[in-house]
Amino acid sequence: MASKIVYPTPEIIIEYNFLVLELIKVKKADQPKVLSHHKIIEVIEECRFLDGEIYDKAACLLRGLVKKHPFASGNRRTAFISTKDFLISNGFKFEIKDDPRYARVMQGIREDYYSLEEIREWIKNGTIKEFKR
Repeated sequence: MASKIVYPTPEIIIEYNFLVLELIKVKKADQPKVLSHHKIIEVIEECRFLDGEIYDKAACLLRGLVKKHPFASGNRRTAFISTKDFLISNGFKFEIKDDPRYARVMQGIREDYYSLEEIREWIKNGTIKEFKR
């Protein structure tokens, strides 16, 4: 039995950006500001129309928010929490542990170091190769 997938709205992703910047301070200049509402919608639509299972869609969401950079600050943090919420809201597990070293993995996603399949496996199984330049 396949159940209907619930996708995040642009409004909830914007709210997550605000929350991560309030809760996880990295730079003093961090500010919750939307640079492109259109890019947020693009990412959600790409995930919605992507063929594949939920973890493929989760990888698409994570990579899309990181790469399209729709916010002035906190894009990677927002992508991480939005992807986690997407999976949990749909009854699936998010296996990436809360570990600061994964900030480097997020940088690798930004720089196209990882394939969508590698990102998918990271989200699903919690392991990924180290990011190296």
